[in-house]
Amino acid sequence: MTAVDFHTTHLSNLGELDALAGSSLGTSAWFTVDQNRIQTFADATDDQQWIHTDPERAAAESPFGGPIAHGYLTLSLIIPMWDEILTVDSVTMAVNYGLNKVRFTNPVPAGSRIRLNAGLKSVETLPKNGVQVVIDGKIEIENTERPAVIAEAIYRFFE
Repeated sequence: MTAVDFHTTHLSNLGELDALAGSSLGTSAWFTVDQNRIQTFADATDDQQWIHTDPERAAAESPFGGPIAHGYLTLSLIIPMWDEILTVDSVTMAVNYGLNKVRFTNPVPAGSRIRLNAGLKSVETLPKNGVQVVIDGKIEIENTERPAVIAEAIYRFFE
């Protein structure tokens, strides 16, 4: 694997997004989901289920063969990975607007590497120099065919 194994779409302004509707925007770099991050998420959310936080028990008793990341932890990592996929120079503010749908399709074992693969589903012009985009995203697990998460995310950008 090379030092740069991801693809970023770089645009000058929001007007350039329309031409990309229906196309792939690229993939983020690989991101490691280690046991420390899983425990930190468990502490922050009070979700201490043993399949996430007890590596010995998870290895012995869970159907996953070891601890796995929380689905919502994996989903939340869309944010830093998304920032690697699309940059628009003219944007002064960006907000997460929500999700149309999310599916957790495969567990992420502790120590796995994940990345976001995203396509631009649609672009809608908003008032006050804004644009709303709907993103088809898949969080992929390295060396695994089935993605961990499939999500349709909505973002708003303003110039």
